[in-house]
Amino acid sequence: MRAARPAAAAATAALLAATLPAAAAPAASGTPAPKTDAVDLDVLYIGAHPDDEAGSLSAFGQWNEYDDIQAGVITVTRGEGGGNAVGLEEGPELGMLREAEERRAVGNAGVDNVYNLDELDFFYNASAPLSDQVWGDDALERVVRVVRSTRPEVIVTMNPSPTSGNHGHHQQAARLAVEAYEAAADPEAFPEQLSEEGLSTWRVSRILRGGATGTGVTGSACETTPYTPADTTDRVFGVWQGRVSEETGELWALRERKSQWEYVSQGWAVFPPPPTDPEQNGCDWFTLIASRTPYPATTAGPTAALQGALLPIEGGLPLGTELTIDPDPFYVLPGESFTATVQVKAPARKPLVQPALTVSGPDGWTATVPSGALPRTLRPGQEVSVDVTVTPPADAAPGQRVALTATLDTRSGSGSNEAAVETTPAVRGDLAQRPEAEVFAGWTADVDLPKLVSLIAPIASVGTGRTQPVSVDVTNDGLTPAAGSVTLDLADGFTASPASVPFSGLAPGESTTVTFDVTNTDTALPTSNRAPGGGYPFQIVTDFGSGTDTTNATLELVPTTTVPQVSTAPTIDGVAGEGEYPGEVIDSSTMWEGQAAPAEDASSTTRVSYTDDALYVLVEVTDDVLGTVLPLEDCKRHWRTDSVEITVDPRGTSSNTSTTFKTGIFPTTVEGDACFQRDADNRQGPGAETAPGMEVAAVMGASRSQSGHAGSCGSCGCAACAGGATAAQGYTGYTVEAKIPFDVLPDNVDPERMGLNVLVYDSDTQDKTGQTRIGWSTFNGVQADPFRWALATLPGLADAGSDPVEPIMPDTAALSVNSPQSIAQSAEDGVGLGGGPRLPSRTASITSAEASGDTVEVQLRTRSAGQANVFLWDGESVVGQTSVEVGSGRTTLDVPVTGGSGDLTALVAFITDDGTLALSEEVD
Repeated sequence: MRAARPAAAAATAALLAATLPAAAAPAASGTPAPKTDAVDLDVLYIGAHPDDEAGSLSAFGQWNEYDDIQAGVITVTRGEGGGNAVGLEEGPELGMLREAEERRAVGNAGVDNVYNLDELDFFYNASAPLSDQVWGDDALERVVRVVRSTRPEVIVTMNPSPTSGNHGHHQQAARLAVEAYEAAADPEAFPEQLSEEGLSTWRVSRILRGGATGTGVTGSACETTPYTPADTTDRVFGVWQGRVSEETGELWALRERKSQWEYVSQGWAVFPPPPTDPEQNGCDWFTLIASRTPYPATTAGPTAALQGALLPIEGGLPLGTELTIDPDPFYVLPGESFTATVQVKAPARKPLVQPALTVSGPDGWTATVPSGALPRTLRPGQEVSVDVTVTPPADAAPGQRVALTATLDTRSGSGSNEAAVETTPAVRGDLAQRPEAEVFAGWTADVDLPKLVSLIAPIASVGTGRTQPVSVDVTNDGLTPAAGSVTLDLADGFTASPASVPFSGLAPGESTTVTFDVTNTDTALPTSNRAPGGGYPFQIVTDFGSGTDTTNATLELVPTTTVPQVSTAPTIDGVAGEGEYPGEVIDSSTMWEGQAAPAEDASSTTRVSYTDDALYVLVEVTDDVLGTVLPLEDCKRHWRTDSVEITVDPRGTSSNTSTTFKTGIFPTTVEGDACFQRDADNRQGPGAETAPGMEVAAVMGASRSQSGHAGSCGSCGCAACAGGATAAQGYTGYTVEAKIPFDVLPDNVDPERMGLNVLVYDSDTQDKTGQTRIGWSTFNGVQADPFRWALATLPGLADAGSDPVEPIMPDTAALSVNSPQSIAQSAEDGVGLGGGPRLPSRTASITSAEASGDTVEVQLRTRSAGQANVFLWDGESVVGQTSVEVGSGRTTLDVPVTGGSGDLTALVAFITDDGTLALSEEVD
C-alpha cells in the first residue's frame, strides 16, 4: 500500500470548499527523548468513539484468556458529542464519563490499555471528508505515534466506506488506521517521532476490519464453515461467541454483552442477554484488509485471524516472514499479460533456506516466475522483490474479481498471501458517484486498495416527477484509442435524455464523463426505502465497437412536494387552522430504523406551507406510549425519546449536514413546554441561540384535535405527564408545529429544489432510549444524508442565489491531560497522553505526596517551566485537584481533599509546548 495523505487531503479540501476553519497545527516536538519502555501490545483496535470496539470484545477476550494475546484500543474521540441516557453531562464532562465506561467495558475482556486521541466528537454525520477536515492532519500523526509506541502485530478497525448509515467518524477512523498501517513503517512519515522522540518505525503485520459483508452461519460451525462474502476475494475469519470462559464459567457471548452493558450513557444497558444455548450464538467476524505476512489457507479456528502474524501456522513459514503480492494494475484485460510484484522478507533472526516461489490464479490463468528469482538462502532480514508475469485467459469474462496467490515453499515450511484483480473490458462505464463516495474511491486508489470500492453500491438519486442529471465515467483500459456510446437501461417509470451519448478519441488510460437527464415519469412508484429492495436497479451499457460493457447501479427515488405559499402566516399553536396548510397531507410514517411498530404506536402525517419570510411545518404523530419526558435543561439529543426532527437543505446540493439546518423538537418537557434545539448541522445548540425567531408549539394526547390547547402534556390535562402515559389514560400522540424563518437557514433557498425531510423518533420506555424511527424520505442513516432528503418546490419564492454561512463547529473535546484515568495509564505504560509527544522522563517527577489532615502536599521537581494538572484519585473518582503554572526547580502544592475513600494516588500531567509527561505517586 502507498501513503495517502497528500491526495486524500486535496480531495477533502476540494469537497468541503474551505467551508470549515483550518485545524490548529500540532505542537512542535522538543528535545530528543530516550526510547521509552512502553507497553508492547499484540492487537490494537482503532475506532472513533468509546463503544466502537464492543462487537469485537468476545474475540479479544478469548485471545487474551486462551493465547495470552494482549489487545489495546485507540479511540480517536471520547464521544462527548453523543447522547446521554444517565444524566445531564455533556461536552468534556460527558467525554470523561464515556472514557470511564469504555475502560470498564474493555477491562471485562482483558483489555487494559485505552488511548484517547483528544479529537472532537462533533456530531453524527456520514462524511469522512468532514471528519478529516475537523480533526486535521495531527490525527494521523497521533495514531502513528501510538502504533510506533505500542508495536502491535495486528490492527483491527472499522469500515472505511460511506455505506448507508456508516458514521463519518467511523469511516475516518478506519482510514486513519489503514494509513497508519503503512505510515508507521515509513521513516519519512513523521520523522520527528524518530529523531526527536526516540521512537522507531514499526511494521504492523496485518490489518483487519471488524465485521464482514456477506452471510455466515450461527453456532460453533461459524468458525469452521467458510463465510460467504459478497466479494469472493474477501478473507473472513470468525471467533465463536458461544465458547465458555474458563475464568468465569460464562459464555463469551455473555461476557461481551456484560461489557456492552457498561456503555450506560448510550442506552446500551437495556440490551437483552444473549442466548444461553451456545449454539444459538454466532461469531465475531473479521475481514482482512491487508497483510504483510502469510495467513492460513483455511479461516477455521478461533485464532486463524492471528496466525502467521502473532501465532504460528502449522507447517507454515517462521513467524516474522513477510510475503506480499501486488498486481499492477487492478483492472486487467483478458488475454493481456501484466506484472505482479512479490516481496519476500526473511525474519530478522532466521534465514529462509531453499525458498521457492509460485504464483497461481483460477483455472486458465498463467503466472511465470523468473528463473533464479530467489537466492538459495535468504539471510535473516534479507528482502527480495520478484516481478511475476501473469496472463488471464483470452476468454475470461469481464467483471470477474479473482484472487492471485503467491506461495513460498522453504525447507522449514510454506505460506501464502493473496491479492485481488478484476477482469475488465477494454472500455468500461461506471456511475459517477456522489461527492463522499468519489472521495472514498480516490482514497482507495491512493492507498493501493482498489477492491475496497466495492463496499459501496453505485447509487444516484432522483425526485418523484423530477429530472436529475446522472453522469457516467467512461474509462479506456485498453491498448488503443476508443470510441462508442453509452446508454442507460432504466427501470420502468424512468426515462433518459438523450437516449444515447457518444464518446470518441478516448486515449488508453484516460477517462471521460457523459451525462444524461433522468426523469421519473411514473409518479405512483414507491419512494425511499418503500421501493422494492430500496431502489430501482438499472444498467449502464457502454458500446465501444469491439465489445460491450454492462454495469449495474441503482436509482433511489426520493419524494417531492410543492409547498404552497399562504398570504397569512399560520398561528403557531399546534393546530392546523383553516387555510394555514392548503397543500397535500404527506405520509411520514415509513420506518427507517429500529423496531417495526403498528400505526397506533408510531405513525405520522406532515403539512407544510410558507410565507415570504418563513417555512411552516405541522406534524401530527400517533403514539400509544409517551417516552421519557425530559426537563428543559436537557433539551438536546432528541433521538433519545419522542420527538420530531425537521431538516432543510436550502440549495438541495449539500454533501453533508454541516451546510444544512436540522432541528429536533420535543413535544413536551417536565416544565410543561415544548422545546427545540439544533443538532448535527451548520450551528448546533439551544434553539433560542441558534435559530432566533423560530417558534414551536405542541398539543398532547386526545386534546390535540381541539384548537386552543397548545403547549404540553401539562397544559392539556393529559395524565402521567412525567412519563409512561398510555392510550387508556387519554394519550394518543401529539402534534408539533414549527415556524422556521428563512434567515436562520445556512444559505438562501433554491425554490426549485430545496431539500426537506421530517423524521419522527418514537420511544415507549422511560430509560432515554428510542425504539422506532419513522419519517417521510426514509433510508438507513438518512438524517446524515442530505442527498436522500425529499425535494420541495416553493413557487413564487425568489431565488437570491447562494450565500452560504460558514459552519460553526463545537469546541468541546475532552483532553487526556484532564483525565486522571489517562494520566494513570500513561504514567504506567509510557505512551504519550492523547497520542501526543511524550517528554523525557527526566523532565519532571513527583518527589513526594503526603497527606496531612484534609490536604495532600505534592512536591514536584521540574527541569523546565510548564503547567501541572494535579489530581488526587481514589481509584473511582477525583477527590481533589488543582492546575498551576510552575517554573523549573522544586514546587510544593497543597491540594485539598474533598471526599473519597481508601488509598489515594497523586496524578500529574506536566505540560509544555514540547509535549506532556504523566506522573503517578501513591499518597503516604
